[in-house]
Amino acid sequence: MCPNPIRAATVLMLPAAVVVALAAVTPALAWPFGDGKPAAATGAPAKAPAAAKTPPAPPAKASAAERALAEKQDPLTRVAFWSREFKNDPNDAEAGVCLASAMRALGRYGEAVEAAQKVVALHPKHAPALFEVARAQISSGQGFYAIEPMKIVAALDPKDWKPWSLLGVAYEQNKQPDLAAAAYEQALRLSPDNPKVLTNYALFRATHGEPQVAEVMLRKAVGQPSSGAPERQNLALVLGLEGKFGEAESLLRRDLPPQAADADLAYLHSLAPAAAATLAPPGRSWGGVQASEAAASAKAPSR
Repeated sequence: MCPNPIRAATVLMLPAAVVVALAAVTPALAWPFGDGKPAAATGAPAKAPAAAKTPPAPPAKASAAERALAEKQDPLTRVAFWSREFKNDPNDAEAGVCLASAMRALGRYGEAVEAAQKVVALHPKHAPALFEVARAQISSGQGFYAIEPMKIVAALDPKDWKPWSLLGVAYEQNKQPDLAAAAYEQALRLSPDNPKVLTNYALFRATHGEPQVAEVMLRKAVGQPSSGAPERQNLALVLGLEGKFGEAESLLRRDLPPQAADADLAYLHSLAPAAAATLAPPGRSWGGVQASEAAASAKAPSR
């Protein structure tokens, strides 16, 4: 295309003085009347801003269905699943509580307490996390450290029997029997005939020299529709402590395979009825009672 004729004529018609004046200014201002190109800018040229990096998306949270399925797995699988969920989102209270529960099921009580306390640090009145702190402490025989968490939960929901039942066990481990009995009584007032409360309270009475009272309470617990093997096994324990081995054996064989029932019967026969007053109650179960007696050097003869 031809150059613009109007612009060319304008240049040719400029007086010589004007041309000289334009030449005297800086090349940048003189262009296109200077050497035909702009002068290089002084200093380093400005760099184009770098594109902002997009942060990686956080790992996807497991769905409610996936979480429900995970809770049905064995404790080791649950620990792996909930560890991943809690690591991905440390604010996920459900993941922290479920991780603590799975750790407790594996007997890793210190790690269970740690996981639950991380939730409590962010949510000081999160009842499920406080429960897990207490359960893990009680499971490790450290009932003293379960007292304060359960007091908080009891204050949050005065109609809930569960913190009072756990307080009973915690006070018992802390060698405060009067407070333990009062806590159990409060739990029963809130939930009369509750088999779990009756069982815990009955074992408390058995370990404080009242096996007959414990038997009555455990028979009541076993008679409740929601009772099961744990209540029957604890009744068998108390019956054995009283020397009622026939009925104790019947209950044991109802829930246990032959070898396990034989082992428990042998254990019962090794105990004297008076042992009910000295049994330590760390675990509220056969395993806990047997562990507390394992180190005994002398066994009184059975009836």
